[in-house]
Amino acid sequence: MRIQSWDDIGNELKLVLPKEFNFQENINYLARSSNECLFHIDNNRIYKAIPIGEEIALIEVSSVEENHLIVRFLGESKTTSKEIRADVARYVREWFDLDRDLSPFYAMAKKDLLLDEAVDSFYGLRIIGIPDLFEALCWGILGQQINLSFAYTLKRRLVEKFGRSAMHDGVTYWVFPSPEDIAGLPVDELEGLRMTKKKSEYLIGVAQLMVEGKLSKDMLLEIGDYKSAEKMLVKIRGIGPWTANYVLMRCLRYPSAFPIDDVGLQNAIKHRLGREKKPAKDEIMKLAVNWTNWESYATFYLWRFLY
Repeated sequence: MRIQSWDDIGNELKLVLPKEFNFQENINYLARSSNECLFHIDNNRIYKAIPIGEEIALIEVSSVEENHLIVRFLGESKTTSKEIRADVARYVREWFDLDRDLSPFYAMAKKDLLLDEAVDSFYGLRIIGIPDLFEALCWGILGQQINLSFAYTLKRRLVEKFGRSAMHDGVTYWVFPSPEDIAGLPVDELEGLRMTKKKSEYLIGVAQLMVEGKLSKDMLLEIGDYKSAEKMLVKIRGIGPWTANYVLMRCLRYPSAFPIDDVGLQNAIKHRLGREKKPAKDEIMKLAVNWTNWESYATFYLWRFLY
């Protein structure tokens, strides 16, 4: 049966891909850390657990045809309902940002001093999203003022301590903790993972807001305006402009999200310009003058030069 932009063929979903998509480039991005705990890659196939309500769907994502992604259900999730399979299809499409037309971005980028080489080198790369708002906020908070390697270690500890899991073929598939899993914890439970007291308080505070219904993905999307959503996020303790824009970029999918103070972005621009010093914020603003409404993709593509 044809459902929107995918076919449901029982044990598999066949997702239609946009022209500007390259599976290998997206695999290359996803493989950047060997310490990732929420999916794994084997033989150019991605394996992941997706929480749909109380269920956990285990999937394998591959692309043996240029124009489609194949999502295959594993284990007991093979028998899941059509509604759950449709939710999984929507999740994967959002995860890979498949419903976005990148042709205007590429047209702009090919004329841009900083981006021309990036789009040639990484053509077909999408902003791999974090569809779950709580996971996105936690990842943004965990990554504050530490290196990426330790951020992955903290995430793994958090997930393996408080997340749900499912087994298939001797492999454990983890699901990120829900706000309900974290909201009632004492701070020292998270500090025991070698998380700072401040970060522990921030994560618990965000979880409590979500459990109390004061913060949700729908709430932020309904605002409909990037700047208003940013203002709402930065009012939350532990979320500054960088974290807010990271979440707006990776979860809320606002193309204008721009973590301009990001050290990685500054280093990428320094690299592209062949300089010894990182650019100041006002210079980045001038360099980004043509990026309007594509700041998130410009940032993401420049980050790719760093790993």
